[in-house]
Amino acid sequence: MPAELARRETRLQKLAEAKAALEAEAGQRAKAEGKDPDQSPPPPKAQYNFTDPESRIQKTSDGFVQGYNAQAAVDAHAQIIVAQHVTAAAPDVQQLPAVVAAMTVGLHRKPKQVLADAGYWSEANVQLLEGKHIAAYIATTRQSHGERLAPAPRGRPPKDLSVRDRMARKLRTVAGRAVYACRKKIVEPVFGQIKHARGFRQFLRRGLHNVGQEWALICTAHNLLKLFAARAVT
Repeated sequence: MPAELARRETRLQKLAEAKAALEAEAGQRAKAEGKDPDQSPPPPKAQYNFTDPESRIQKTSDGFVQGYNAQAAVDAHAQIIVAQHVTAAAPDVQQLPAVVAAMTVGLHRKPKQVLADAGYWSEANVQLLEGKHIAAYIATTRQSHGERLAPAPRGRPPKDLSVRDRMARKLRTVAGRAVYACRKKIVEPVFGQIKHARGFRQFLRRGLHNVGQEWALICTAHNLLKLFAARAVT
C-alpha cells in the first residue's frame, strides 16, 4: 500500500483533498454554465484519481481506461502529423477547432479539406469549417461493420435539409464517398503504426503537461521516420 494511504490520518487527508478537488471542479463547471457554484455539488458518480488527478476515464475500443485523449491531424500526401495535442476530455467533438487552428498556424495556411469520423460530428464544427471556406467531410453516424450503404443520391439537394442531413447526403454521393474513404489511408494507418509497429499503447508520464510532451515526442519520431522514408524514395 502507498505510504500516504498506510495510516488512517493520511488516508483521511487524501480523501479530504479529493473531495475538495471534486467540489472545486463542480464549482468551476457551474460557474461556466451560469449557475451558483455553492449550490452545485459534485455528481454522485464523480471520481478522483490519486495516481494522476488530471487524467479522466476514457472509453476506448478495448474498454474503459484512466488516461488522456491524444489528437492528431495527418496530411494526405505522406502521412505527416501536422497538428497534435492531448486533452483530458473524453469526447473528440470539442477538439476539432483546436486541431484546425493548430494546422493553420503550423502550416501557415488553412487546409482545403478536413475529414473526420463521427466522434467529431456537430453542426458547430461544420459551420466552423464552412466559415473558413474549408470543405468538411464529417461522418454523422458510425457505420457498423458490413453495413450496406444507401444508394448514392441524385440531383440537387433539397433546400430545406438540416446541416446533419445535408452532410449525410454529401457523404453518400459518389464524390463524397471517394473523399471520405481516404481516411482509411491517411490517419488510421498512422495510429496503427504508432500503436502496433512501435508499441506505444500507453503514456508513461503523469499530468497533462508531461503527457502532452510525451505525445509530441512520439509524433516527432513518427514524422522523422516518414521524412526519412520519403527521402530514401527520392
